[in-house]
Amino acid sequence: QVQLVESGGGLVQAGDSLRLSCAASGRTFSSYIMGWFRLAPGKEREFVAAITRSSIFTHYADSVKGRFTISRDNAKNTVYLQMNSLKPEDTANYYCAATPRGSGVYTGASAYDYWGHGTQVTVSS
Repeated sequence: QVQLVESGGGLVQAGDSLRLSCAASGRTFSSYIMGWFRLAPGKEREFVAAITRSSIFTHYADSVKGRFTISRDNAKNTVYLQMNSLKPEDTANYYCAATPRGSGVYTGASAYDYWGHGTQVTVSS
């Protein structure tokens, strides 16, 4: 089992950047596929990005491709989401998620077994 704690959210202006972090407990972080999702008021949970165990493969939602970058540091038990050129429509609560199952990158929330409590990102216009 792994516990996930997100940080790095905040209130920024359109065009600004933020870097979210997700720290994982335990000594087996490198065995987990990691993902980022977001949830905005009145909307369904949305996949943002995912990364494989050794960072070989990443995958992004079309809405963030070219602006967001997912990365991980297995030595620090941490996955990151670098968000550039932020837009008001990026406003949401951002969650990281983990699964020890499979070998690819997953866009569906049901593929992930463990979730953090989220960090709020608000982008003003």
